[in-house]
Formats: sequence, C-alpha cells, structure tokens
Amino acid sequence: MWERKTLLIPDQSGWIVCNYVNSTSQIQVLRIVNIPNWYFERVIFPKQDFRFEAPPDADLEIHTGILASAILSDKIQCDRLRIS
Repeated sequence: MWERKTLLIPDQSGWIVCNYVNSTSQIQVLRIVNIPNWYFERVIFPKQDFRFEAPPDADLEIHTGILASAILSDKIQCDRLRIS
C-alpha cells in the first residue's frame, strides 16, 4: 500500500519515502502528530507492508492492540524508515 498526504503543508519538496512493516500478529495504528498543521493516522494489519511520504523530522508513533485500548508501543523517527 502507498500513501501520500497532500493536505495542509504546502512545501513537500524535502519529504522522504518511508516504509514500515507490521511484524506483529496484532493490528497497529500508525500516527504522526509532531508536525504542525498536519495529522497522519492509518490502521495497519498484521504482516502488512506500508509505504508513505513524510517530513524527515516526523516521528511515527506505533500503537498496538485493540483499537479502543491500544498502547503506544514504539516511536520511530521517519528518517530511520527512509527507503532509497
């Protein structure tokens, strides 16, 4: 799956392509909340491969578990998820 957000941030020239794989057996919710005027949230299924574009300084939050009670299980800077 490929995702590109084009809302609210006019200059996306420095954005990077990132890849995240849900290697767990649980549904995960991915969120980026540290970029002003921009909010990113996606549900990722077990073993799903997910590509997206984001600013290099964005932090990807990974929430794992049942959606109503998911806990923050990890936070990864998007620059570490960059693909060539």
